[in-house]
Amino acid sequence: MNTVQSADGTAIAYDRSGEGEPLVLVGGSFSERAHPTMTQLAEELAPHFTVYNYDRRGRGDSADAPEYAVEREIEDLAAVIAEAGGSAKVFGLSAGGVLALKAAAAGVDITRVAVYDPPFAVDGTGPKPPAGFTEKLTELAASDRRGEAVEFFMTKGMGAPAEAVAGMRFAPFWAGLEALAHTLPYDTTITGDDFALPTEELSAVKVPVLVAHGGDADPWLHAGARATADAVPDARHRTLEGQGIAVEPSVLAPVLKEFFEG
Repeated sequence: MNTVQSADGTAIAYDRSGEGEPLVLVGGSFSERAHPTMTQLAEELAPHFTVYNYDRRGRGDSADAPEYAVEREIEDLAAVIAEAGGSAKVFGLSAGGVLALKAAAAGVDITRVAVYDPPFAVDGTGPKPPAGFTEKLTELAASDRRGEAVEFFMTKGMGAPAEAVAGMRFAPFWAGLEALAHTLPYDTTITGDDFALPTEELSAVKVPVLVAHGGDADPWLHAGARATADAVPDARHRTLEGQGIAVEPSVLAPVLKEFFEG
């Protein structure tokens, strides 16, 4: 494990592997660098790139700050990129993909961006979180009602059936979800409570972008991915058949390699 200091002094932990041009991986909701998807993706890509797999602030071995702002997370990503040599390719998963796009729009030295399943609701079929969604998530996590925060995020934010989420509470992985509950408001601050497409911001992204989504994902995620690609000036869209939100690294990695080496 290595650490780099972000602009506000927060220590950001990362693992580095492989050789080649630098590639930074940005996790999504319920994701840290030790998550199997992130570690396996790093392993798949390490033969082709120098991979930087980092913990976003508040997760894993990274520190946090009393107040959250999207700008601080952009600075975190910029600090990892600076550590990688000053510029890098970036892949972001779900809300991490939105963060990567926002960083590119803000002028961080990113040469190419690939995102998977950006959670934008554009066609009226996606989830419709209640007013004050982020505030409620923050309140639940701050009062140590972590399980309720996870359930609220999944059902009201991502549209998961309540009975399915109730069953997850007995699964071995549930404790890991609760451990990251305090970071869920970070993701909804990045995406916005209504998951609306930030068309003007995306139009400011001037580097090549790949927007991929799983063919087995919910239809609203299909529409969101296509709309994201349409909003970015130099973007292409790719459907990974047989994949859902939980994408297989062995399927995703060759697609990323092809794009990043293009």
